[in-house]
Amino acid sequence: MKNLASILNGFLLLIIFSFNSFAQPSSFELNGYAKYLFSSVKIPYFSERFSDHLIHTRINTRWYPVESISAALETRMRGLYGETVESFPNYIDQIKSKHDFVQLDYVVWNKNKSIGYVEIDRLWLDWQFKNFQTTIGRQRIAWGTSWVWNITDLFNPLSILDFDYEERPGVDAVRFQYYTGAISKLEFAFKPGRTKHSSITAFHWMTNNWNYDFHFIGGIRKNRWVIGGAWAGDILEAGFRGELTLSEAPSKAVQSTMKVPSIIGESLFDYEKPVVSCVLSADYTFSNSFYVHTEILFNSNGKKTFASVYMQELVELGMLSPSRLSFFQEFSYNLTPLIRGSLFCIVNSDDKSYVFVPSVSWSVMENFDFMLIALLFEGKPLTEFGDYGKMIFARLKYSF
Repeated sequence: MKNLASILNGFLLLIIFSFNSFAQPSSFELNGYAKYLFSSVKIPYFSERFSDHLIHTRINTRWYPVESISAALETRMRGLYGETVESFPNYIDQIKSKHDFVQLDYVVWNKNKSIGYVEIDRLWLDWQFKNFQTTIGRQRIAWGTSWVWNITDLFNPLSILDFDYEERPGVDAVRFQYYTGAISKLEFAFKPGRTKHSSITAFHWMTNNWNYDFHFIGGIRKNRWVIGGAWAGDILEAGFRGELTLSEAPSKAVQSTMKVPSIIGESLFDYEKPVVSCVLSADYTFSNSFYVHTEILFNSNGKKTFASVYMQELVELGMLSPSRLSFFQEFSYNLTPLIRGSLFCIVNSDDKSYVFVPSVSWSVMENFDFMLIALLFEGKPLTEFGDYGKMIFARLKYSF
């Protein structure tokens, strides 16, 4: 693994050097944005409300030295100031991205009430030859078809609640794709890790029949085998998607260092049968812009009580929710051509906890947007959403 880390580190540095030394204006693209985010958060068990300010700048670059080769270097820079930073020691550890071998980040400052942090979250080199495509470096490997819980996305599963990070995290990986047709391909990807538990090896086959995209995946993640499939199409002009996975019993995995005490309930690691997870998703846009989106998640090993206690085990097992059954419902509508209102809710039907997320976005002028959004968590203590409180955000964004 040390040799692999040295090779990967050297390769990523070579990409950076190439950008700086050989990029020509005619083969170089640059874009990005600058954002200001104000947040006001009230957390249970704390008497005070925390107010914070975030300045977030992103620079995206693309380099095309020849027709068959492209490269990317994307950097995000964040400056945080406020009461959350002041009240929680080592807050920097909560916002830093974590990679097994090469961090490519830098803490500019870390003071009592403010933090400055810079990271490279995309750095890849891509080569295409006939029907073959090879990508190596820090990249986003986005599998899956669902928009809330993409359980077949073995590398970069998203969180719909992380609304301020549109690009989503990436991984340091090698990816090979072979296109068998205009909308079909075979794919293999490998993410090295310091241990077998943090490595991912997987294949992906995508094809199209009956106007539906079908996906089939299989591999090793968290040192457990997983197989699955997904589809995406429409029924009567309504989008219809789904995902299904079967993974090795959690009891075969490395036991969590923070295993749930037996007095609370059975650990997720104590489940001795293969885990079945399933997502069904549908959406429809009416002619007047009114939009409806429904999604359901089922985990055969999910918990009905004390869901929040299992969050650490959830991460170590690669699950997206600790609950047995979850529901998502969204409605949105264009109030004016430039203002759009939206609200969605995620409900844990067993412990009766939920998060309610209303938002409104306004396109003030070209490339300049304003958004108000709230994350309103409700539930009893130790339920899935009961311990997060109320969060209100206001954001200004300028794109260039």
